[in-house]
Amino acid sequence: MLDPAGAAIVLFVLFFGLLALGTPISIAIGVSSVVTGFAYLPSSVISFVSAQKMFSGIDSFTLLAIPFFVLAGNIMNKGGIAIRLINLAKLLGGRMPGALAHTNVLANMLFGSISGSSIAAAAAVGGVMGPLQRKEGYDPAFSAAVNIASAPTGILIPPSGPLILFSLVSGGTSISALFLGGYLPGILMGLSVMMVITFFAVRRGYRTEGSVSWSEVLQVIWQALPPLLMIILVIGGIAIGAFTATEGAAVAVLYSFVLSLMYRMASLQEYLEALKSSAVTSCSILFLIAASGIMSYVMTIAGIPNVIAEAILTFDNPIVILLVMNICLLIIGFFMDLTPAVLIFTPIFLPIATEIGIHPVHLGIIMIFNLGVGSMTPPVGSVLFVGCAVANLRIDQVVRPILPFFFATSAALLLTTYVPWITLALPRFLGLM
Repeated sequence: MLDPAGAAIVLFVLFFGLLALGTPISIAIGVSSVVTGFAYLPSSVISFVSAQKMFSGIDSFTLLAIPFFVLAGNIMNKGGIAIRLINLAKLLGGRMPGALAHTNVLANMLFGSISGSSIAAAAAVGGVMGPLQRKEGYDPAFSAAVNIASAPTGILIPPSGPLILFSLVSGGTSISALFLGGYLPGILMGLSVMMVITFFAVRRGYRTEGSVSWSEVLQVIWQALPPLLMIILVIGGIAIGAFTATEGAAVAVLYSFVLSLMYRMASLQEYLEALKSSAVTSCSILFLIAASGIMSYVMTIAGIPNVIAEAILTFDNPIVILLVMNICLLIIGFFMDLTPAVLIFTPIFLPIATEIGIHPVHLGIIMIFNLGVGSMTPPVGSVLFVGCAVANLRIDQVVRPILPFFFATSAALLLTTYVPWITLALPRFLGLM
């Protein structure tokens, strides 16, 4: 039988070794977990338990919220909702230097607050804003960096699939509290990107947008109102307990479908593509969750979370412990996609946070913020890949322009980490915790 340190080495060396060989991440999680489990249980037992843990890991009504929110985001992307939010963002950001870049950030925040997906935001908003910025003389690499850096606001500003996952893995942390707790950190992340934009816009002479008439202002606001009302309906309904997160996600699908029918911008084929894309994405996420159930079980019987917690807690200073946790999560985000990272590392960091008095809602936002920042960096950053593909640029062309945004969002992350009020103020104000 392996000691906990040996088990951790075997588990993670196998896991990252399989990833390096190009193995799908869900398969890598399952295989490395089962192989490590052989050190503690007979092969027949670990096989039976693994199957049991996979089924129990996805046997949750709350998990239905994820495919519903994915489908809602895809319908919005196809149905002409994104362009109305982009027009509103142009109105809000038009008077600032580098107006189109600010518009990109605000549009990602607005679209993310409805779709709950940073990848969907990067694709939908970047596809519209990139050509406009090129036409106005913006550096294409800078424009792509703006889009990539601001897209992760969509996983902090609710609804958010990763926050739903954190709620499940952490043992039932309030989804309503997590959703409301993500608003201010998500806005702070967007503002940090806009500060960098302002600095470079002044230096490079990127201009503001021209003035618009009051009739145009009212028209843009009127067109954006129906999508914005969905935020109030879905998040407000979840917050006041009118319906669960899963029911709210179903409402989002129905609302976005009705809106897209009214706008008449999507064909039947595009709706079918949205359904197919949502099914593929949801299946991959659910299989990851199922496989991670095996890993969580093996880590528990091996005592790995306790060993890691004891090692980090030797610093005996909450400020240092939080810094170490942030550094670990940022590094994890460099090499691992967000969903498996939440599933694997929440059971490790939750006991540490509890020991030093960090509220689970605060920890959830810290984790998602960290992994969101990691999603914009190589070598595995999913938002980075999507943003570069939309802009028709190579990754090496965007890495340098994205560095100032990385440091700015990291500063916002540290502020969120060490000022819990930013996360906890809204949930406490509404009596959710």
